Amino acid sequence: MTTDTPHATAGRPADTAALVAAIGARFERLPLCRWHVTVRLIIGAVTFFEAFDQLLIAYALPELRAEWHLSTGQTTSLITVGSVGMLFGALLSGRLADRIGRVKVIAACIALSGVCSLLLTLCSSPGPFMALRFVQGLAIGGEVPVAATFIAEITRAHKRGRFVLLYELVFPAGLTACAVLAWWLMPLLGWRWMFGLAAIPGVLCVLVVRCVPESPRWLADHGRHEEALATMASIEAKVEKITGEPLPQPAPAAPVARESHARSGLRELLTGRYRKRTLVVCALWFCGYFVNYGISSWLPTIYGSRFHLDLSDALLYSTVTSCAGFLGCLVVALTVDRIGRRHTVTWCLGGAALCLLLLGLFAGGSASSVLIWTSLSAVFFFGANICLYLYTPELFPTRMRALGTSLGGAVNRLGVILGPIVVGAVYAGGALGTVFVTLAVVALVGSLTAGVAAEETSGRQLEDVAP
Repeated sequence: MTTDTPHATAGRPADTAALVAAIGARFERLPLCRWHVTVRLIIGAVTFFEAFDQLLIAYALPELRAEWHLSTGQTTSLITVGSVGMLFGALLSGRLADRIGRVKVIAACIALSGVCSLLLTLCSSPGPFMALRFVQGLAIGGEVPVAATFIAEITRAHKRGRFVLLYELVFPAGLTACAVLAWWLMPLLGWRWMFGLAAIPGVLCVLVVRCVPESPRWLADHGRHEEALATMASIEAKVEKITGEPLPQPAPAAPVARESHARSGLRELLTGRYRKRTLVVCALWFCGYFVNYGISSWLPTIYGSRFHLDLSDALLYSTVTSCAGFLGCLVVALTVDRIGRRHTVTWCLGGAALCLLLLGLFAGGSASSVLIWTSLSAVFFFGANICLYLYTPELFPTRMRALGTSLGGAVNRLGVILGPIVVGAVYAGGALGTVFVTLAVVALVGSLTAGVAAEETSGRQLEDVAP
C-alpha cells in the first residue's frame, strides 16, 4: 500500500484541491472486493427498509379508507403527506450531509424512520397518522439520496454503474418486499402489524455508525486532511488484506482549481457549468416519479373500485407490477455501463410512454389488461428511475454532491406528490383511459429531455466529470 498522498494539514484551498484529487486517484486503484460489498450491504439494508416504509401506505390504504371512512380528498392526503415530508427531508439532508458528513445523516434518518413506524401503530384517526407520516417522510427523503451519494464516492469509475445500481436494487427490492408482505399479511393481521414490522430496522443506525467509515472524499474536501488520510489508509489496508495482494500505485492526479463561489451550494447548482445539469436531472426525476407513483399509489384502489376485485386480489395484481419493475431495474443494472446513462434513461422513459399510451387508448377495459400493460410500463420506468440514483451523484462535485443529489430527490417528491393528485383528480371523473394517456405524455417529456440535453458520464472519474 502506498501513502504518497499530499500530507497537507493547513486546510488551504490548494492543499485541499490536491488532496481531493489524490484521494480520488487512490479510490480508482482499489479493486472491487468484499469490503465494498460489505459497506454496500449495510447501507443497502437501510435503503431497503426505507423503500418498504415509503410504499407501505399504498397497501394499507384500502383498509384505512374502510376503517376511518375516508373521502377521496382524505385518501389523497394520506398518500401525499409522506411525500411532502420527503421533499423537505431531501433538501435538508443534502445540505446537512455536505456540512456534517454522509454517515451521520444516514444513521439519523433510519433511526427517526423506525420511531415513526412504531408510533404509527398507535394512531386511531387520520390527523396524527398524517403528522407522523410527514415526519417519517423527512427521514426517508433524507436517507435515500445521501446513501446514493455515499456509495458513488467509494466506488471507482470502472463498472461504477453496475456496482452502484446493484446496490440501488435494494430500493425496488424493498418496494417489492412491501408489496409481497402486504398482500400476504395485510388481510390476516391488518395495517398496524405492518407498520410495527417496519419499525424494527431502526436499530440499523447502530450498525451504520460502527461499521461504515465516513467518505474520505468528503473529509478531504472539508479540510479534515488527517482524518481523510487515516480513513483512506484504513480502507486500503482492509482491501489489501481481503485481496492478499499489494495495491498498485495510484495514477498521477492533477488538482482542479475551484471557482470563486465554490462553497455557495445552491447558487452554484444554478449557475455556470452546473445549471444545465441541475435543470435536466430535476426534469428527469420529476417525470420518472410522477409516472411511477401516479400508477403505483392508485393501482390497488383502481382494481378494487373500478374492477371490483377483493383486497387480496387487488394487492396481488399490484405486486405483480412491482415485481416487473424490479426486473427492469435488474436489466438496467447489468447493462448501464455498456449502454450509457443517457441512452438508458431516454429509451426506458420512451418505452414506458409507449406502453401507457397503448393502455390508455386501447386496453383499459379489464383488470387483466391493466395488469399486463402497467407491468410492462413498470419495467421501463423503474429502470429509468433507478438509473437516476447512479447518474445524479456523478454530475456534481464532492462539495455539493449530496445537495445536488438531494435536490433531484426533492424534485422527484414533487412528482410523487403531483402524480397521485393528478391521477386521483382524473380518475374521480371516471376517465381511466385518460389517466394512462396523461402519464404517457409525462414519460415522453422525460424521454425527450434525456435524449436532447443529458450528458454522458459512463466510465469517467467523479473528479473529471465534476471538478
